[in-house]
Amino acid sequence: MSTRGVRFAPGGRLRGQFTPPADKSISHRAAILGAMASEPVRIANFLAAADTASTLDAIDILGALVERRDHELVVRGTGLREAREPDAPIDVGNSGTLMRLLAGWLAGQGGGRWTLDGDASIRRRPVDRIAEPLRQMGAEIEARDGRYPPFTVHGASLKGISYEMPVASAQLKSCLLLAGLAADGNTEVVEPAPSRDHTERLLRAAGVTVERDGPQLSVTNCDELVLDRVEVPGDISSAAFMIVAALLVAGSRLEVHGVGVNWTRCGLLRVIERMGGIVLGEVESPEQAAPDREPLSDLDVAAAPLVATEVGPDEVPLLIDELPLVALLGCFADGDTVVRGAGELRVKESDRIAGVVDGLRGLGARIEAHEDGFVVSGTGGLRGGLLDCAGDHRLAMLGAVAGLASREGVEVLDMDAAAVSYPGFVEDLAALAQSGPHLGEAGGKRA
Repeated sequence: MSTRGVRFAPGGRLRGQFTPPADKSISHRAAILGAMASEPVRIANFLAAADTASTLDAIDILGALVERRDHELVVRGTGLREAREPDAPIDVGNSGTLMRLLAGWLAGQGGGRWTLDGDASIRRRPVDRIAEPLRQMGAEIEARDGRYPPFTVHGASLKGISYEMPVASAQLKSCLLLAGLAADGNTEVVEPAPSRDHTERLLRAAGVTVERDGPQLSVTNCDELVLDRVEVPGDISSAAFMIVAALLVAGSRLEVHGVGVNWTRCGLLRVIERMGGIVLGEVESPEQAAPDREPLSDLDVAAAPLVATEVGPDEVPLLIDELPLVALLGCFADGDTVVRGAGELRVKESDRIAGVVDGLRGLGARIEAHEDGFVVSGTGGLRGGLLDCAGDHRLAMLGAVAGLASREGVEVLDMDAAAVSYPGFVEDLAALAQSGPHLGEAGGKRA
């Protein structure tokens, strides 16, 4: 693994227009549903990144054909129940989404056997949360030490169940919905709080009956998926780093184009609004939500003074990937910013609560960790220093934004980790910051 150090220093406001890379969550799901479909699926604006490359490799191993044509990806799937059974484990790389969604699909392939494995961070991420309900449906799951990858899915004739999820998790929900497509009867999933709903929207677009009654979702088994074309919007989670940089660096003004504004992904924008930040644009509300398509919008962002806020358990699933940025905003806000109910961050690519708290504290922040969150006491800014992201792509990009807004700059170790979701991040940030000399290699490589 490269440990390239890159230094991000203050000195230039952010100005200009910006189109974020394609949405990672939707790209994963579109490719997987394409592999499950009976007819070719065209995917426009598919994300080119390490995580989504793992998805394309995986569906290729499972028998789908993938080709690039006229700026689109075309996936020719195997159908719902005809996935190829490989001789070797399927490598999901760094992608928990890929791992959990594949498990749901493959669990319903009666008589098949598939082993899923990944990198070192994946091997630390428990799978018992998906294994328990899949076993209730009739699948057999064998995991290392009973709960960790690599794990093996023995496909079976599944039966629908009613399952109350212990936490709001889009990956768990999606796993069970995909398994439900091949199950006898209805599969019902009850969410304790809303989570991102890209899987449900894509399934409806593919002709599947997915019904919602309050916190309960239900899906009925089907014979085929038919999904003609998917257009992937810009990723709000990737755009969030540029948005926060523009909020924190004085004199900044940024236009964000073509970003997805699905209400289940826009929790950060609502938090920013409470904190006094300026982000203007049309954002989907729950009442306006389209059942089978993704909304797009343009956003206008400007720097502004911030006040502290609180984020509770019901809001956490709507900005789970942006919580590190909430901590950074809290460093510059007046008062104490509190995040609770975010224990899921402990089992992301890294222990993100520990990574955020240790990383920002090393840059001069007053921040304390709790089991399920953190408290940041705003001091009006950050000193700067060294941040080792330990291979976590979101912590790498967090350090970069912190550097532009800090007094002394930040050197981020292992900046190459950003390629998991955003390969062009450093170049895009440099262009917007209008400060090429302030971004560059720092001190060579670290062991």
